[in-house]
Amino acid sequence: MSTVGTLSGKIGPMSELADPTKFGRVDPDGTVYVKTAEGERSVGQIPDTDPAEALAFYVKRFQALEVEVGLLESRLGSGALAPDEAAASIKKERKAILAANAVGDLAGLAARLDALAPKLDEQRAARKAEKAKQQESAKAEKEGYVAQAEKLAAGNDWRGGVNRFRDLLEKWKAVPRLDRATDDELWHRFSSARTTYTKRRKAQFSEQAAKRDEAAAEKRKIISEAEDLSTSTDWGPTTGAFRDLMNRWKAAGPAPRDVDEKLWQTFRGLQDTFFNAKSAQLAEQDKEFAGNQKLKEDLLAEYEPQVTPKKDLAAAKTAYRELLDKWAEVGKVPRDAIRPLDARMKALEKSISEVETEQWERTNPEARARAEETADKLREQIASYETKAEKAEKRGDERAAKEARQAADTYRSWLEQAEAAVADFSG
Repeated sequence: MSTVGTLSGKIGPMSELADPTKFGRVDPDGTVYVKTAEGERSVGQIPDTDPAEALAFYVKRFQALEVEVGLLESRLGSGALAPDEAAASIKKERKAILAANAVGDLAGLAARLDALAPKLDEQRAARKAEKAKQQESAKAEKEGYVAQAEKLAAGNDWRGGVNRFRDLLEKWKAVPRLDRATDDELWHRFSSARTTYTKRRKAQFSEQAAKRDEAAAEKRKIISEAEDLSTSTDWGPTTGAFRDLMNRWKAAGPAPRDVDEKLWQTFRGLQDTFFNAKSAQLAEQDKEFAGNQKLKEDLLAEYEPQVTPKKDLAAAKTAYRELLDKWAEVGKVPRDAIRPLDARMKALEKSISEVETEQWERTNPEARARAEETADKLREQIASYETKAEKAEKRGDERAAKEARQAADTYRSWLEQAEAAVADFSG
């Protein structure tokens, strides 16, 4: 198609083409032609204009196309264009170049576009590989979420599990979709795990609610029994009964939260009623028993100096028997005095028992024989190490001789202890 163009002002610098006439020419009537492999083609007409200027005008158009191609190459090289988008642009630009009303190497410019095809293939392959990598990463991520969900579904974290599932779901939504089959299969597992957890959680809470109701009924029964015991003055058996009630209370487990504390306060109040009365009664008894405490303390003060078995075992045993006889004649003492007094009596009994045991061990022939056998073995070891030392000195091995003598000295120190033990038996 022929177009008529008009020039306003001067055309800019001549195209970088060394010889524009190589790719175009101008007829005397101002018609401009571009030369192609298929022959000449009219690109326009600029009458009454210098042929060089007319040709330069259409060279400018070619240069504009070159800029477009350069931009396309640059954007493709930088990855700014997706391969499919770039392919569409190349196709459109190539068609425009081949039909362009411009003068220049249109075929060469189109060839530059054709040369981008391998680059497109490379980018497609790279993008495909990257997408596969991303898909693999997304798959691994979702499989991880599924594994966590299935673990939660099999566990008993009834409080924190709800928040964990909520977090996992938000993370799942942020991960790109996979191929439909894989994504659906993983989502089915994730969703099934969440459903399983929800059902088990509801069942657990339902069971807990039933148990709390049972616990409340049991605790009301305990309170009823405690009401009958709270006014009892049979201190010993009733104390044991309250202890049993407390064990049953603990074993019953928690009641519903809104009633558990009220039930406990009621039960505790009944306990306090009984034990406060018991404490008051025992306090009165303690006042009565204070005289008995004084008598037993005086007995201990009298007999403790006499019970000295290490000095005279027979006399100590006689004094201890006298103390026991007099001790039994004295009545009960206050509760807080029982342990200290018993501890002093046990200390006297223990001192006699230890001396009796020590004397028996001193006369034990089997123990004496073991002590003598130990001493004999130590003497043999000492003699053996001394022999080793002498042999080492003869062959000039001072180090071995020194070690042998040190070992012998160690056994001598043990022998002294063993001989002392034998002497104890002899004494």
